[in-house]
Amino acid sequence: MSSAHPEDTDTSSEETPAEPEATNPFDPRVLLDQMGGLSGLIYSAAPVVVLVPVNSRFGLVPAVGAALGVALLVLIWRVIRGESTQPAVSGFVGVGISALIAYLVGSAKGYFLFGIWVSLAWAVVFAASVLVRRPVVGYIWGWLGGHGRDWRTQPRAVRAFDIATLTWVAVFAARFVVQRYLYGADETGWLGFARIAMGVPLTAVAALVTYLAVRSVRRLLPPAAD
Repeated sequence: MSSAHPEDTDTSSEETPAEPEATNPFDPRVLLDQMGGLSGLIYSAAPVVVLVPVNSRFGLVPAVGAALGVALLVLIWRVIRGESTQPAVSGFVGVGISALIAYLVGSAKGYFLFGIWVSLAWAVVFAASVLVRRPVVGYIWGWLGGHGRDWRTQPRAVRAFDIATLTWVAVFAARFVVQRYLYGADETGWLGFARIAMGVPLTAVAALVTYLAVRSVRRLLPPAAD
């Protein structure tokens, strides 16, 4: 009589765990996580919230120092809590550049100049990419998701990415036009409000349009390309 050994047991019928689906880099949840979550969005607005009233009460130098101090505290707080520090580091660098410009300009409204002109630059780049039929969003998706340029063979995919890219153009252009006007009108308080109000809400709208565009493109491409 032969005895069965554990190593002789047939395991061919065992199911192999399915590989998780690749993360969509334009999923709103992924984008929110990359920005540091809900707390990160609040932290990013803190320097502006502090800058405007401190400038009105105590002047430019204390206001710049307060904005830098808040950004530094956010960075330290994230390190202590063991959270992702990348958004806080990027925010601190951005606040540092903006604060330096404000100091050189000699006015608190100079704090917003960097963001204003960066918005214009992105609007021009994204718009130009659509004009030459090379929508930036498509290339970003191909690079982040490892899809290459397969989407370029599908006219409907190109159109979908055109729409998503133009949505970002509208966001960047709106930020530039509104905030540049307020800058010229010396409305520092309203500049701060516009920076916050046109930040996360408009980004969320553009991210949603982009996410829907990506979903439509994924249905168009062959399974092997995805």
